[in-house]
Amino acid sequence: MCLAIPAKIIEKESNGKNATVDFGEGTIRKVNISLVDVKEGDYVLVHAGFAIEVLDEKEAKETLSIWKEILSE
Repeated sequence: MCLAIPAKIIEKESNGKNATVDFGEGTIRKVNISLVDVKEGDYVLVHAGFAIEVLDEKEAKETLSIWKEILSE
């Protein structure tokens, strides 16, 4: 099974290939953004360290809320 998790782009690196993202709850990571065209503040779907799709902000927040609920059980 493969999982992809929404994250918010916090900062793009000058090389344009990597960005710092926030998965929520203070979980900050670097991911490769070479597959998508994004700007700071965008939400992306991250799988295996790669941003694979740009998401609508509402959809991303709903999905993050569901993940939070699942993980709190």
